Amino acid sequence: MIFDKGLVEAALFSASGPLHLRDLAEKTCLSEESAYDAAESLIDDYNRREGAIQIIKTGKEYLMQLREEYTHVAGKTSDGEITKGTMKTLVTIAYNQPLMQSELFKNLGARVYDDVRTLVDMGLVSKKRVGQSAELTTTKKFSEYFGIGSTKKEDIRAWIDKKQR
Repeated sequence: MIFDKGLVEAALFSASGPLHLRDLAEKTCLSEESAYDAAESLIDDYNRREGAIQIIKTGKEYLMQLREEYTHVAGKTSDGEITKGTMKTLVTIAYNQPLMQSELFKNLGARVYDDVRTLVDMGLVSKKRVGQSAELTTTKKFSEYFGIGSTKKEDIRAWIDKKQR
């Protein structure tokens, strides 16, 4: 088990984003059951440590990331996966959800189409066709990714307001 945990930890550390359980198993040459057991055990280990790094689970995907309370330090030293422009699009969607993509376009311009595609691909935003446009909302993964602890629109809005102070 210790060896399995090391393999899973190395895979998560070197990944550029979340890893699905099947990908984690494939990268480590473990069975899905062994990869699952190791990943779940690592989550417990990291939570007990209370360090700057955590492993989170969203559905069947795992991600190693900084805990929210340490992101201000990393923000000064590294570029995140999400560009500032895409982050602006994400915050606008999160704050005003559900939001029609046509409204987002009116407010932020044509770049939102690429941003929305990126955010949907990352699993942070869901897009549902409504007439000639699409309705955009954040996903459970968005709340977990940013450590918000809730998927309720009001809680997300309060979290954003707090961050902007």
